[in-house]
Amino acid sequence: MIVLITCSGIPDTGKLTTQAALSLMQRWPGLFLLTHAKKSTASLEEECSGGQQVVVIERCKDCCARKKLAGANIDPHIHIITTDPGIEKNGMADVQYHEIERVVSAVHGTLSGE
Repeated sequence: MIVLITCSGIPDTGKLTTQAALSLMQRWPGLFLLTHAKKSTASLEEECSGGQQVVVIERCKDCCARKKLAGANIDPHIHIITTDPGIEKNGMADVQYHEIERVVSAVHGTLSGE
């Protein structure tokens, strides 16, 4: 099981992390477990303990999810920041399909070694 941890929030890139994670779960059923960084440290520790890999999908360079995991002594295997592949934070704008695809491709490509 691969544990996806998203740093979800109100801005478009926060919504993007959750939508990309849901898309990964839909495309590869049974491979992923989704959880959110806003959960308690104890909950995150429990959910990550059985995971083969931990993948963090952040909405920006503040890296809130990674910081929270560091407090639980969890080092993600993969750390994706949605703004790195050229997706701009755009406040309350709607998430675009091509943005979801870009994040899904980044995660899947990293997992498959592409």
